[in-house]
Amino acid sequence: MRVSSEAELAEAICAARALVIRGGGTRGLGVPSGEVLETAGLSGVQLYEPGALTLVAQAGTSLAEIEAVLAAERQRLAFEVPDLRALLGRNGVSTIGGVVAANASGPRRVQVGACRDALLGVRFVDGAGRIIKNGGRVMKNVTGYDLVKLMAGSAGSLGVISEVSFKVQAVPEAEVTLMAERGLAEGLADLRAALGSPFDISGAGWMAGRAMIRIEGMAGSVAYRAAELRARLGGWQEAQGDWAVLRDVTAFAGRMGAVWRLALKPSAAAGIVAALGLEAICDWGGGLVWLLDPEGRADVRAAVAGLGAATLMRPLPGQSLPAFAPEAAGVAALTAAIRAQFDPRGVFNQGMMG
Repeated sequence: MRVSSEAELAEAICAARALVIRGGGTRGLGVPSGEVLETAGLSGVQLYEPGALTLVAQAGTSLAEIEAVLAAERQRLAFEVPDLRALLGRNGVSTIGGVVAANASGPRRVQVGACRDALLGVRFVDGAGRIIKNGGRVMKNVTGYDLVKLMAGSAGSLGVISEVSFKVQAVPEAEVTLMAERGLAEGLADLRAALGSPFDISGAGWMAGRAMIRIEGMAGSVAYRAAELRARLGGWQEAQGDWAVLRDVTAFAGRMGAVWRLALKPSAAAGIVAALGLEAICDWGGGLVWLLDPEGRADVRAAVAGLGAATLMRPLPGQSLPAFAPEAAGVAALTAAIRAQFDPRGVFNQGMMG
């Protein structure tokens, strides 16, 4: 089922018993059950004010269209959306609603925050068919529930996003990448030191024995910060940065094995990777770790218990492990209570968390 207006969306939700929400089909996890509801028909940039750094678009608008509109004014989405189609073996076109529903965020998160931090407002239809609007086109403090932040990362479990508004960012004048040959533990220690420095870095990653730091901004400022970091850390050189390769986890695409995404306490990352003995790619100074797991091991979640969370992004064929870890009893109760408020009939993405 494909809808082309917010009114059609509300009508479809009211008439449905179980729906699987799909934008471009590039990011969904788990195995939800129900009739597929496609939102790609809700398309188009509704408002773009380059001078105010704001953009409003319908949820089914392709990410590529939005990036092209912004690039024409030398602007961008600050949070650097990952493209995981090759990694996950997906086709389709990424939509901005799917980006928000997944809270999809790349290496620049260490500087500017995640997708949810750039969101100004959101419109969505809940499980009762009600059209709800929260936020607006400017940043301001308000009382009440921050539904904008709640919807980001909710994966279609609370409502179907119909429209989003963002603050956007000017493309910086200059960019420099510093690189050093480093083992994982040493490399992540250097990255944490850089993140803790006053030099405002916009990327801190490690892959294939190399640590990378990115610095962006005005040319003079970038040159100064790069020189200061090189002096402090020692052994780092300017190099061509492979940030898209890091962001999209390209090195694991097309290779046999399950793929795990770990969100961790950065200081714990090196020890966990060493204990598991799996090939790793690290972002956010160790706060995000990707693992290639040839055997589909069941002990990965136990290894990160108390230090983070493990999501099975790409299971082995026939593997029965759930994408998401079971929630603790208190968290599960809170989740159920929130879903009951927004989706009292249990229409959306049934079985996604199992």
